[in-house]
Amino acid sequence: MKKIFLICLGLMLAIGTNTFAQKKKKSMEKAVTDTLIEITTDYGTMKLKLYKETPLHRANFIKLVSEGFYDSLLFHRVIKGFMIQGGDPGSKDAAPGKMLGSGDVGYKIPAELIDTLYHKKGVLAAARDGNPEKASSGCQFYIVQGKPMTEAEITQAEQRVGFTMSEKQKSDYMTIGGSPWLDRNYTVFGEIVEGLDVIDKIAAVKTLPGDRPETDVRMTIKLIKN
Repeated sequence: MKKIFLICLGLMLAIGTNTFAQKKKKSMEKAVTDTLIEITTDYGTMKLKLYKETPLHRANFIKLVSEGFYDSLLFHRVIKGFMIQGGDPGSKDAAPGKMLGSGDVGYKIPAELIDTLYHKKGVLAAARDGNPEKASSGCQFYIVQGKPMTEAEITQAEQRVGFTMSEKQKSDYMTIGGSPWLDRNYTVFGEIVEGLDVIDKIAAVKTLPGDRPETDVRMTIKLIKN
C-alpha cells in the first residue's frame, strides 16, 4: 500500500509540475503577444500591439519608445490610399517645407519577413532603403492605410510578389484593404487594435511636394503594456 501511495503521489506531483510549466509558458507567450503601445497625435490616438513573431523589431521599438525617441517627431510622409510614415529623428526641429526621410539611428535591423504577417490596413511596418538584404531602418516606420481591392487586383499582386495568398489575406485585402505588393519586401511587426480611423484622418491632410503634410503631424508614443 505504501509503495502504491508513493507512486500515485509521484504521478500527481509530475502532473502538477507539468501543468504549472504549461501555464507559465502560456502566460509568458501572452505577455509577449499583448505588448501594447499608444501613438497620440492631434488627429486622435492609436493603440497598437507588437507581434511576438518579430522579436528583433519588437525589442528595438520598445527600446526607442521607452527612451522617448519618437516624442515630437513627425509623420513626415503621408500618401492617401497608401500609408503614413514617421520616425525620422531629423523631423523634430525641421523647418517648414524641408524634405525629410533620410534620418536614422546608425544601424539596421535584420529582416523578419513572415508570410502570415501582411500589409492589411492598420499594420505597423518598418521602412527601409534599397539594401538587398531587406534590412529595416533602425527607427523609421509606416502604418498602412491602403484600400479595398478587387479579385483581379489581388491576382495581379500575387503575380507581382510571386506567391499565393491565403484565403484570410485575400478576404482582408478585399474588405478592409491594404497594400499587398509590399508583402515579402518589408517587415510587418504590429497592428492597430484601437483607433483605426485615425489613419484615415492623417492620410487626408494636405501635403507638399515630397508628401510632407502642409501642417506638421506630430506624434507621442508610449508603452502601455509590456
